[in-house]
Amino acid sequence: MYSRLFVLLLCILSIQVCPAQSSACRGMIDPYFTPPVEFKDNYGDYRSPLKFYNGDTERTKQDWQKRREEIRNRWMEMMGQWPSIIDDQQFEFLESDKVEDFTRHKVRFKWTPNEYTDGYLLVPDKKGKKPAVITVFYEPETAAGIGGKPNRDFAYQLTKRGFITLSLGTTQTTNDRTYSIYYPDRENAQIQPLSALAYAAANAFEVLAKVDEVDKDRIGIVGHSYGGKWAMFASCLYDKFAAAAWIDPGIVFDETKGANVNYWEPWYLGYYPPPWENTWDKTGENAKGLYPKLRKEGYDLHELHALMAPRPFLVSGGSSDPIERWIPLNHTIAVNKLLGYSHRVGMSNRPEHNPNPESNEIVYSFFEWFLKKQVINSSFVF
Repeated sequence: MYSRLFVLLLCILSIQVCPAQSSACRGMIDPYFTPPVEFKDNYGDYRSPLKFYNGDTERTKQDWQKRREEIRNRWMEMMGQWPSIIDDQQFEFLESDKVEDFTRHKVRFKWTPNEYTDGYLLVPDKKGKKPAVITVFYEPETAAGIGGKPNRDFAYQLTKRGFITLSLGTTQTTNDRTYSIYYPDRENAQIQPLSALAYAAANAFEVLAKVDEVDKDRIGIVGHSYGGKWAMFASCLYDKFAAAAWIDPGIVFDETKGANVNYWEPWYLGYYPPPWENTWDKTGENAKGLYPKLRKEGYDLHELHALMAPRPFLVSGGSSDPIERWIPLNHTIAVNKLLGYSHRVGMSNRPEHNPNPESNEIVYSFFEWFLKKQVINSSFVF
């Protein structure tokens, strides 16, 4: 059996010499879709998504549909209901530049009912329908390959692999150090900001799906850290996303991880009207808003993960999401098993929070396999 490093080298070479659907790329992600023996069937203390909130246990696929609706409705009720999805708009093209073998368009669209945003739409030269991926971060330039931090040019790298990509970010609030989206405004937000980010991504999905070259049934989403939280909530709450990669967001609540898993902040799930105090708290002990209620009443993010089933997702784990995160992930594996699916939940691990070329190659191979090779929602076995 190939070592993971050897399979990685095969997959990197395959990008240059063989189709993206190559067995090398499939082999690349294969090891990451099976829990290690020490974590297999370990569900920890997390409340099972397969039990209704009243304690009843679901036993059929039909039961899961009811339970799925119950989970989503409960979380939306707690976080604040979204406005209507904006599904009747198209991109406004601001400028276009030919870059290597693709065109980079700067585009504008409305991602909330009262706010426009600018992003970058990257379209490969090759004709025909293509899968697409939305990338989310503090600003859109980094993922589009325009400066930025190393190993975070996800949109650029995926475009080079034949995907149409849309790079988005919260530039203004990042500059203001308030970081998120507040609807209708920061002083009177009606939705927890992390859910508002997910709503914005849903509107981005709809406008991207209208691009002629995009296959609307094969659109994924990816982000790192802040962007990983954003991508996770977007893909879990909006089921039109066909696949998702969450790069070290902190996939469950964990106050021991400090500032990188800080869901208690007012720009995530701890919103309260400003002025804000004690932000960037490393322990969450000063949390206000929704977050303390979630913790007190036993809610955790594994319930949202379960909403992905049977859609595939990959956790690219670092310091925020170590290997023991298989314990909450096992709950979504159990949901997929009930539905008749396997190999839909994956995780890779590295020591550092920051992504690196090796961890990113797993992410890119994940999208190449599930959005190029595979037909989403078909039976899939490695």
